Amino acid sequence: MTKARRNQRPPLRIGLMVPSSNTVVETEMPRLLPKDGSVTLHFARLGVTRISDSAASKAQFEIERMVETAATLADMKPDVIVWAGTAASWLGFERDVQLAGRIEAATGIPATTSLLAVNSEIARLGATRIGLVTPYTLALEQSIIANYAAAGIAVVASGRLDLTLNTDYAAVAPSRISRMCRAAAMAKPAALVIMCTNLAGARIAGDISAELGIPVIDSVSATLEAGLRWARASQAEGTVGA
Repeated sequence: MTKARRNQRPPLRIGLMVPSSNTVVETEMPRLLPKDGSVTLHFARLGVTRISDSAASKAQFEIERMVETAATLADMKPDVIVWAGTAASWLGFERDVQLAGRIEAATGIPATTSLLAVNSEIARLGATRIGLVTPYTLALEQSIIANYAAAGIAVVASGRLDLTLNTDYAAVAPSRISRMCRAAAMAKPAALVIMCTNLAGARIAGDISAELGIPVIDSVSATLEAGLRWARASQAEGTVGA
């Protein structure tokens, strides 16, 4: 065996928890991966179908059941476990801080979430004025806006679709997402946020950003980028993985 072969690192393993009715993450993320096979994606599903401000909807994101789902991913020893969902945008940002900590404590594997990834990108850009694009209802949009306001970030424009079935989110055409971004951009935000991992925003984010001259933070793309950062750090430290 050559020295180069002996020193070759195994692929980075990213374990992803996705809402059970999500079809976008598993189709869009592979398009964004390095083509050299250096990263592999592994999925587990959490039962989520309808998304609203109802008690039944909120119960889908109960932390105990999310940690149980994460534990099934831990069996294959990923370098990081990621909750690929944005419910904490309306339930409260601290929920995902708590969730990541609980997953790490239960599995010994670093963890992060889509919402934490989006917020990290907003912070990196230094954006205090954002435009928001979601498929959600008015009640959820208002909660998201209030949570950002509490964090010192103003949502200066927002567009929503008032949908509650998660499967309907995936059916939204990228062209419609583009139109929503253009409308939100009229308020001159420092960044646009496509908040939902079941919207096909990754397909249009780069082109719309170039067209508008505004950074576009897509939830799926930001989730993968954060997962890659955490996985690289984890593998470098030799904490998990085979």
